[in-house]
Amino acid sequence: MKTSIQLFSATLVLLLATTGCDRLESTVSGKLISQSTCKSSKGESYNAGTPDDQSCAVYSYDGATKKLSVTHINAGFNCCPGKLKCIVALTGNTLEITERETSAMCSCNCLFDLKIEAEGINPQIYTIKFNEPYCGGQEKLEFTVDLESNPLGSFCVTRKQYPWGMTGE
Repeated sequence: MKTSIQLFSATLVLLLATTGCDRLESTVSGKLISQSTCKSSKGESYNAGTPDDQSCAVYSYDGATKKLSVTHINAGFNCCPGKLKCIVALTGNTLEITERETSAMCSCNCLFDLKIEAEGINPQIYTIKFNEPYCGGQEKLEFTVDLESNPLGSFCVTRKQYPWGMTGE
């Protein structure tokens, strides 16, 4: 009898620990929707109006569908990255977007534009934080948004370390 009560108590504690405060956060999902090709160092394929020394996030939020669309303009990767992917995770009010490549087969880096969608996003204040493989010690692409009052916006950081800022535009 005592063993049954202990087993029941342990199961109940485990169940509460796994379904507690983080339960709502598990409803958030996100993925990479599309990507540009490797942008040339000559500048002809850079996003109009966004110089190559800028890393920018342009976002739009649809409250009816609870969908957040974010385009990361000038994300740095290897020129031959294999498959690119983004992992979207919500912890508290921080939405982390971790960018990854499956390989680094070339001896060069270049910039890409990534379109990412996250679903299950409630209209509130978030810190959006990008984890980028080639950012190094440069300023991080991280900003705070209030999706209820500002469903559209953008944020940029200046970067001068390769592969950013190579065209001199």
